[in-house]
Amino acid sequence: MHIAQQSAFVLHSRAWRETSLLLEVFSRDYGRVGLVARSVRGARARLPRSLLEPLQALRVDWGGRGELQTLVAVEPDGPAVALRGDALLSALYVNELLVRLTARNDPHPGLFERYAVLLDELARTPALGWSLRCFERDLLAAMGYAPQLAVESNTGEPIDAAREYEYLPEQGPIAAETRAMGVRVRGSALLALASGTPPEAADQTALRRLMRALIGVHLGDRGLQAWRVLAGPLAGTHR
Repeated sequence: MHIAQQSAFVLHSRAWRETSLLLEVFSRDYGRVGLVARSVRGARARLPRSLLEPLQALRVDWGGRGELQTLVAVEPDGPAVALRGDALLSALYVNELLVRLTARNDPHPGLFERYAVLLDELARTPALGWSLRCFERDLLAAMGYAPQLAVESNTGEPIDAAREYEYLPEQGPIAAETRAMGVRVRGSALLALASGTPPEAADQTALRRLMRALIGVHLGDRGLQAWRVLAGPLAGTHR
């Protein structure tokens, strides 16, 4: 099989053998794919290694069979997004999410477009945390795990912005007076995330805890490396 001129982003790369790289690539029409970039580490590199860094919009060709295929050609697909500091760390966190939560060769063209929009958004917004929460919501929905944000899980009643709820990751929000062992969150926070309207600072803190709990259900015991080393951009209430 040979794939040509596929829109893609490199999510992660690591050295392989003496001169090659193993790439996790997020493509528009084929989802996440594993590619081997041969002979790109050295003076006689066959392909420009500078294009194989994460977060650049690319056009890529690849071919072969099996779980790992071979990168054949790569070229830029527009100017690179300028990400620095916390914005860069936030984008790398999202890349780790995609590697851990998506399956290889499972197409998600809508999620691909959403990811491209997010990178542009991270480059220009001071509200990094809110951008991350909305992307986490959309990623879970694309994986078939959309958070329940509009109604109580046990009664079906609409969420009341003025009430507090316990959100059980495998069930949904229930009235806080039931004393369940969930994530405490106000109805206003759930409704804000459902609508995409930025909430109050206190609600953003609760939503960060909530989304971490929901994502953690699907990660197992390993968690995310980003949760351990990138606390700054993920914890801020206005980022």
